[in-house]
Amino acid sequence: MNQDDAKPPRRSGFGRRPQPEPDERPQPRPGRVTDLSPQARDRERLNVEIDGAFAFGIDREAALAEGLRIGEHLDAARIAALLAADDTARATAAALAFLGYRPRTEREVRDRLRERGFAPATIDAVVARLHGWRYLDDAGFARAWVERRVEHHPRGRRLLEQELRRKGIDRELARDTLDEAPLDEIAAATELARKRAATYAGDDPATARRRLGAYLQRRGFGYAAVRAALATAFGDGETGFDPDEPPQPGET
Repeated sequence: MNQDDAKPPRRSGFGRRPQPEPDERPQPRPGRVTDLSPQARDRERLNVEIDGAFAFGIDREAALAEGLRIGEHLDAARIAALLAADDTARATAAALAFLGYRPRTEREVRDRLRERGFAPATIDAVVARLHGWRYLDDAGFARAWVERRVEHHPRGRRLLEQELRRKGIDRELARDTLDEAPLDEIAAATELARKRAATYAGDDPATARRRLGAYLQRRGFGYAAVRAALATAFGDGETGFDPDEPPQPGET
């Protein structure tokens, strides 16, 4: 049975601990499989003995998928294929643990596996498997990210696009997602300005406007949204805000 066709495992950050980062494992010598036994510390891995001596460990499901059996003669190519299947199984376990805490983009998963020392071919195989199980969906990730930001941490389109790009969402998908999102920059900036205005109560009016305007700009809001928000926040129709003016020392 091909592991890619199997029922996908449950994503969880708990339970079975992922195997350590892969090392350059010595290539076992060819020979006949004389025993397959569960490892004492991890029953989901098997010890493989060749000609009566321990040769290597392998993930139980990978061994099953590869049809490994006692009595089989393993040549160098067969051993290499079994070790590659084990690497893929270990990388899959690491990826699922990483996904168990929150959704991730494809690039985040690739970066994580690369940090763990897995080979490019192994990473490609795992990413393909995760896509087949629908555990990776950059478009869905981008939509959910924007929805959460809009609801809980309002910010402008510019900053939202930067955040998506840092997560590994390509520019076209990021922009398409933002085009489809129910963004109202003026309303969001105005609400944020109302909440933030009290922070600058001790400043003179011009300084308060400048500092609040700079704050809104750092949250990714455009010039029109910042002007409208300042006018509403201070209730006089004046913004006193020059977007090209650099912030004064110590201003936040």
